[in-house]
This record gives sequence, C-alpha cells and structure tokens, in this order.
Amino acid sequence: MVRLFLALTLLLSMHAPARATDAFDQWLAAFKLDAAAAGLAPDLLERTLANLRPLDGVLERDRRQPEFSVTFDSYMRATVSPARVAEGRKRLAAGRTSLARIAAASGVPAPQIVAMWGIESDYGRVTGNFPVLAALATLAYDGRRGPYFRGELIKALTMIAGGVAPERLRGSWAGAMGQCQFMPSTYLSFARAAEGGGPADIWNLPDDVWASIANYLAGLGWQNGVPWGMAVRLPRHGVAAQLFGLDHARPLQDWRRLGLRRADGKSLRGGTETEMALIHVDEGKDGGGSGPVYLVGDNFRALLHWNRSFFFAVAAGSLADRLSNR
Repeated sequence: MVRLFLALTLLLSMHAPARATDAFDQWLAAFKLDAAAAGLAPDLLERTLANLRPLDGVLERDRRQPEFSVTFDSYMRATVSPARVAEGRKRLAAGRTSLARIAAASGVPAPQIVAMWGIESDYGRVTGNFPVLAALATLAYDGRRGPYFRGELIKALTMIAGGVAPERLRGSWAGAMGQCQFMPSTYLSFARAAEGGGPADIWNLPDDVWASIANYLAGLGWQNGVPWGMAVRLPRHGVAAQLFGLDHARPLQDWRRLGLRRADGKSLRGGTETEMALIHVDEGKDGGGSGPVYLVGDNFRALLHWNRSFFFAVAAGSLADRLSNR
C-alpha cells in the first residue's frame, strides 16, 4: 500500500507541471491569434514568443499582500532623502543644456523632470531585470488583472514591430520599463527620442528619458508656471471639514482670507486667482484624515495621473522643489 501511494504521488508530481505547461501553451496559442488579429505579423509572434514560459517570481509578487502600511513620514524620508536630493542636483547641473531645451519645448520644468527620474529609477540605477514579455504573459495568463496585462503584452509586441530590440524589453516584474518605468502603452503614446531618428531609448539615453518624462507629464495636463502645491499651516480656529478635498478648489486669495499660511509660517505663494484645493495627504479625495495638510493645484492632479497616490504626488512635487532649492 505504501509503495502504491508513493508511486501515485510520483506520477502526479510528474504530470502536474505538464498540465500547467499545456494550459499555458493553449492560452499562448489563443493569444497569438488575437495578436495577429490586432495586426501583428505571425512570424514576429512566433519569433518573439518562442519558448515563453510563466515566471513564478512574478506571480509571487503579484499575489503578495503588504503586511503593513507605510506612513507618510517614512515614505517621504525614503523618497525625498538628502542623498536623492544631492544626487538630483548633480544630475540637474550635468544635464543643464539638454534639460533646458526639453523644458522649453514641453513646458515642464527641468527640476520636475529630474524628480520623476529620481523617484522612478533612482536616476537610472534601479530599472528591473525581468524579461518584460514573459512577465506580462505571466500576469495576462494567471494574474489578478489578466485583460489589462494582455493588452500591455500586445503593446510590448507592437514596440518590437516598431523597431525596439526585443532584448531591450527588461524591467519590473509588472512590465514597467527603462529609467522612467513606462508600461508599453505609455511608451507607445509618450516616449520620445530627444534627437529623433528612431525609437526612444528609455533604457540607456538620459536625453530620451528626460524627453519622454516631459512629454508624458505634458500629456497628463502639466501647466507651465502653475504651482503643484505646498504644505500649509491651518489657522488656530481650524477650517471647516467640508472645505477639504480635491473637488473643493478655491482661489488662493480665499485661503489667505481664511488664515492659511505656508508650513514655515510664510505667506502663501502664487497668484491671487490661482485655484487650489485643501487636502490631508493621508486621505482620499473626499476629505477627512489627520495628517499633514497641503494646498494643491492642477499640476498635483497631473502627478496623480502618473501615479494615483497622494504620497507619490506630494513626494514628486516636493523633490522638484528641493532640486530647485525652494
């Protein structure tokens, strides 16, 4: 009986991976038909998807639930650290000429471009080394958001059809690529080669990284000369709860009349008619919360379109301010 049990266990262990592989192969065959129907050449699909297999490490990360929440203070200490500010100022100075040209063309200030670069990849030092096609295929086949990643996989193949070398497609476990961590759909819509003449190289060329970041922020609604926001201090008598929230923007002069000042005690900066909303940084868009208080404008919303996190948007704007010595 023991021998029979062991034999059955061995038999099952031998056939389980085969069944999993067969299921993935069936999924991949169906995907190739959809991709071909979307206009991708069958020979490109066969060439680039040959020997593709799901990646266990990707599924582990996709299914892993965080065990704790990061506080705003700890997030800011890590994201807008003195070391990152110092390095960002060096990079800003070293790329001054190219950044000035890109900023003038896009309307996005050079410090904001460099800040996004610093937050996304620590100025190109941390970009991920997962094979993007395999990562996206894994998530499309067995992830929580299969249809989304299926679409991103088609976009990644479209990049290859457009001239991006397949071996360049390496990035995060979720498929974000290069020094600005663009998903394939973002790359196709917003990546730009600074000098033209070919696909944008967001993996190796800082000028292309900067031009792509600037073009993306401009596309998300960045407005030149408009403040993203500022940390503020409430008056002693406080402010009515119903005045908080992204949907309750008011002219800056109204906030001045209500007694708000910058967190350092100075007067609010910005034009009288500039509309800004009052938020607690640790809450959602509908108000509430008890954390640090900020006045934020339209460019804060552009940063939120990049990453839908109040923490991220405040950090991105704050790092740019620090790089500008503001």
